[in-house]
Amino acid sequence: MANGPKSEKDLREAFAGESQANRKYLAFAGQAEKDGFPQVARLFRAAAEAETIHAHNHLRALGAVHGTRENLVEAIAGETHEFMNMYPQMIADAELEGATEARRSFTFANAVEKVHAELYQKALDTLGTGAEECDYFICPVCGHTVERQTPDKCGICGAAGAVFFRVK
Repeated sequence: MANGPKSEKDLREAFAGESQANRKYLAFAGQAEKDGFPQVARLFRAAAEAETIHAHNHLRALGAVHGTRENLVEAIAGETHEFMNMYPQMIADAELEGATEARRSFTFANAVEKVHAELYQKALDTLGTGAEECDYFICPVCGHTVERQTPDKCGICGAAGAVFFRVK
């Protein structure tokens, strides 16, 4: 059954809201852990998981989850838009306002989005070829994503490679 224009708008808005709630609650869980409240941290993580279920349901209702090839093409387009258009403007705005933390956050994200587009393109190029599987590692400071093994230091923010974590 097709969605009407209002339902489609509402689904997109609900997807965005649930997605943001998930990320916010995970950040809140980390703070609760640091503050010595593990039970509250568990509650935030549980709610974050529920918000993910809601977001995925909304995305499916929109008909926005396709085959892997199509999803990779969409991911490449999204990441490319971010590093070519979205973040450069945000970096410029932050510079004009002297917003140092915002500029740093945007600059890190911008560099990583380019890496993501490249990794997605590589996955698309080798899709179905039986290419060798590998692990991915993430820098907890800037989000830099690398294949196979951690670097000696992050090529984006300079963090020690030892702090990278493996994606499970």
